[in-house]
Amino acid sequence: MLVMWVGVGAFHSFFVPLALRAKVLTFGKAQINLAFRSLIRTFAQNLYNEMLKFLSFGSGSSGNCYLLSTEKDTLLIDVGVGLRGLKKDCRDYGVSLSDIHHVLVTHDHADHIKSVGSFSHDYHVPVYATRKVHEGINRNYCVTQKIAADLVRCVEPGVSVTVGDFLVTPFSVPHDSSDNVGYFIEAGGVAFCIITDAGIVTDDMKGYIRRAQYLVIEANHDVEMVQSGPYPQFLKSRILSASGHLSNRDCGLALIENMTEQLRYVWLCHLSEENNHPELARKTVEGLLRDYGIIAGVDFQLEVLKRTTPTGPFELR
Repeated sequence: MLVMWVGVGAFHSFFVPLALRAKVLTFGKAQINLAFRSLIRTFAQNLYNEMLKFLSFGSGSSGNCYLLSTEKDTLLIDVGVGLRGLKKDCRDYGVSLSDIHHVLVTHDHADHIKSVGSFSHDYHVPVYATRKVHEGINRNYCVTQKIAADLVRCVEPGVSVTVGDFLVTPFSVPHDSSDNVGYFIEAGGVAFCIITDAGIVTDDMKGYIRRAQYLVIEANHDVEMVQSGPYPQFLKSRILSASGHLSNRDCGLALIENMTEQLRYVWLCHLSEENNHPELARKTVEGLLRDYGIIAGVDFQLEVLKRTTPTGPFELR
């Protein structure tokens, strides 16, 4: 009976963003109620979901690479880190490279694709990306080993595709690359979403945030640090444009507007080394959420992904 009741509550929360209800709550008793509901909801959902694992090998302009695995299948999202370092990190974390069966690519900037051709060639792994991104990879001089034609897999925004154990839905993300997509990934009853290198948050992107239980979202920069920093004006304008990168504030506002009670974990990704700090990103997002009665650590967990070293692994249920 308890599980049936929680199921109805979770169904309701799927459609109603948490911020719309949290505004009417006050701290104290309401905060305790939020924590209790979160605990019960997590218990009930864990009865049905299989476990996935998530691991970040690096997140930032120096290189991006993320791992998502079920008990039987593993994929990478972007391979913008050095292959030698990736091999070492996999050994350190008990990941067998031969168990990685798929690669998803968001876009064709070097910090996301530097080693994708070499990895695909060495381990005969297919690479999924939009046609424009594949064309951009072929043009990119940083990718010295190109992806073999028989390992090229093309995806389209809004069209779901089964990739091993995973149901993968790409969606468009505005950025100044040949093309760029986020990925909404479902497996074992778990809904995972990644959004990186995003100039703005579109209505389409908002829909996927609302469906996510686990969310990786960009918090690239602090606007004031960009504006007062040493970058030339053309680069500042690029970063702050609608095809640039998502600021800490815009990341927080996207969560406030679109998160639901089913959201369990948020990772802030792709932080700028020059225009951001991990604690600044965290405090900015947490402060915005708190203004709407949403408490990181109670309503969901919040973590900042490290730029050049691994973060995780995390169990997703």
